[in-house]
Amino acid sequence: AIGLGGIDIYLYSGNKRFIIREAFKLMSAVKKTPVVDGSGLKNTLEKEVIKNLATDRLIKPNAKVLMVSAVDRFGMAQAFCEAGCDVVFADLIFCLGIPYPVKTLHKLSRLADVMLPVITKLPFKWLYPTGKKQDSSFFCKEEKYTRFYREAEIIAGDYHLIRKYLPEKLNGQIIITNTITAKDIEVLSKCKANMVITTTPKFEGRSFGTNVIEAMFVSMLNKPWDSIMDREYIDLLKKINFKPRIIKLKGK
Repeated sequence: AIGLGGIDIYLYSGNKRFIIREAFKLMSAVKKTPVVDGSGLKNTLEKEVIKNLATDRLIKPNAKVLMVSAVDRFGMAQAFCEAGCDVVFADLIFCLGIPYPVKTLHKLSRLADVMLPVITKLPFKWLYPTGKKQDSSFFCKEEKYTRFYREAEIIAGDYHLIRKYLPEKLNGQIIITNTITAKDIEVLSKCKANMVITTTPKFEGRSFGTNVIEAMFVSMLNKPWDSIMDREYIDLLKKINFKPRIIKLKGK
């Protein structure tokens, strides 16, 4: 199986999914091998991770959560709401640069239903950091979105979007993400995040994206991607004792 990285195939609004045109072109070039983007695991694994963290009280009711993007992680977004968190959905801010925070999942879904049919046809680099923009060696000098980071207790979502406007100083936030390296952890420690939780475990010094893990799971299940049910992913996660990675940071 092929794990398509750096781009999503689908974006979600509730039970609806919208295909990204550029990703569809890439996927269509492959005629036999399954191509996955990690969305199956995002809507199962990440939802289960948030539920378990809430059970363990690492996520508490009314906790202030900044989700940098929810349309690519709708399962996680739903789980935060079910845990009783006070969530800011910042898709418009981090993907389109529109300073409009969304406070309810219902409103996000309504906006997504209207906007995603158009957005998914745009060049992907307009929506998501690519190439040198993914460089994790800098902090954002713009202060216009800093307050969203500092008002949150938990910052969650795609790490490249979290990095997009990351200020030099946080104040003890929990970061929930994946696809991070040892260098990224050092950056988060320096800016005084309190804890990093990756929804995928550590392999050889880093956590990999859900696209890599999902490709591995599709190979293990030996079924067409579209025929795999959520329950099959969850059963496999339990069978191999798949656990998130929790890193307590010292801060510098």
